[in-house]
Amino acid sequence: MLKKTMRVTTLAALTSLMVLVSGAWAQGPAPIYGSQLMTQQERNEYQTRLRAAKTAEERERIMAENHGRMEERARQRGVTIPDEPPARAGRPGGSMGPGGGMGSGGGGRNR
Repeated sequence: MLKKTMRVTTLAALTSLMVLVSGAWAQGPAPIYGSQLMTQQERNEYQTRLRAAKTAEERERIMAENHGRMEERARQRGVTIPDEPPARAGRPGGSMGPGGGMGSGGGGRNR
């Protein structure tokens, strides 16, 4: 009985993990500050560096370095870029896009 319980528990844990990973995968990578000024190769390398970072502090340092580089690149090119990357749908400050949200005009309340 204990073996069966352990198998069921393990299966449930793995299923939950798969759901979490697939949800993160479906959202895609987070927006990159200054991505409009980067080549595809630069964006890929930046994302690889972020994924390889061992700590949150290391990721913050990588993002801060990128922020400074992109601000300098924008100045050199005579363009302005927003202070923050564009918000992603489904994230705080993001947009659900057309048709997203709680339905047609109810504001989430039943009428």
